[in-house]
Amino acid sequence: MSLKPRNARLLIIDSTPATAASMKRALLHAGYEVDCGHSEQEALTALHSARYSLVLCEKPFYESGEILNAIRGLSVQVPVLVTADTQTVNAVVEAVKSGAADFLSKPIDPAMLVKVVAEYVPEESSNNLIAADPSTLKICDLASRVAATDATVLISGPSGVGKEVFARYIHSQSSRTDQPFIALNCAAIPENMLEAMLFGYEKGAYTGAVNNHIGKFEQAQGGTLLLDEISEMDLSLQAKLLRVLQEKELERLGGKRTIRLNVRVLATTNRDLRETVARGEFREDLFYRLNVFPLAIPSLRARPEDIIPLARHFVTIDRDADQVSRLSVAAEQKLKDYHWPGNVRELDNVIQRALILQSRRTIDAEDIQFESFGLQTATQAECVEPSGAGSLNDWMRTQEHRQIENAIRQGGSKKEAAAILGISPRTLRYKLQRLREAQYAN
Repeated sequence: MSLKPRNARLLIIDSTPATAASMKRALLHAGYEVDCGHSEQEALTALHSARYSLVLCEKPFYESGEILNAIRGLSVQVPVLVTADTQTVNAVVEAVKSGAADFLSKPIDPAMLVKVVAEYVPEESSNNLIAADPSTLKICDLASRVAATDATVLISGPSGVGKEVFARYIHSQSSRTDQPFIALNCAAIPENMLEAMLFGYEKGAYTGAVNNHIGKFEQAQGGTLLLDEISEMDLSLQAKLLRVLQEKELERLGGKRTIRLNVRVLATTNRDLRETVARGEFREDLFYRLNVFPLAIPSLRARPEDIIPLARHFVTIDRDADQVSRLSVAAEQKLKDYHWPGNVRELDNVIQRALILQSRRTIDAEDIQFESFGLQTATQAECVEPSGAGSLNDWMRTQEHRQIENAIRQGGSKKEAAAILGISPRTLRYKLQRLREAQYAN
């Protein structure tokens, strides 16, 4: 899918008008819409009256309970960059622990500000999927047709094939394209929190519920809600979800007011839901409610003509502004010959590695590395040899993790850690995500 910069709306919370004005000017020139708040009341008013893609918040305001709760209530997906006059490791750790995406030290260079913001503000998808293989083109046609309706779509396929990309494509082609697209990964949220995340809750609904919180259904009002990996949802919650889908209404946890919904629901799964139903692990009635229009995405190795167009796309979106890389003929052949157990997600990762390794603005075959590999460790003492061939990948991941941890500790922020490691912040975020996943899912 080709990408273009999002015309995103940002909020700057800073007590010094001159500082806020300087940041605002740089971000306006970069094409963003920008609001400013110079006091707690101004910030709270802004947070309650607009939808923001990112918040730049001065450290004292971020440490304010009211501001922090308002930011969390705005959307759990909105990144927050904390700014401060000094930058210490403790300050960075405290900010990140409380949910900040990163930490910027003042004075902030305008060019650096724009670069860092661009790393965290999501890019907006165009209406074009990257597809060259006949099987993918057929799926794109089906997706375009169902997008014109409000039918519930169940998108299935192995992990990493791009199910969410197709979900976003359906949303972009629908009449709801100008309304919110909200995604929730059912496998990533603890079971005891998933219900509150979906349906929202009222103040006092449970211990720790100090404010009202709108759930994902309400956040998606008028638009599309993607329930990613729906097969991982607990049976008891499946029953509650079924009722919401049938009645098109909900009540928040601890609430008594019925809220009518106008939300299109899409769902994804990497499992065979019919088999899951047969084992009694998924409700049959919910399966049929979701499976109005099934869309099966094949593995990358089953659509080989997509490999090179996707690889070239990943090279394009990952390149630095002053550097243009290309794939050599030998590199492209090596990509074609590989079996891609991790699918499109693995292809993206391989290209990011190659962009780090390439030295002549050309990605050659030797730059294409398929095995997990770690960065060189800082000390020989950390280099404990793997006990056997079967543990090699785990050992390499451990070494890479140690090196990243050392860089973050040394640099004090993810941005500085990326500079120490010689990689882009986006690449660092991807590596951290990959390390959390621990392995590719086949």
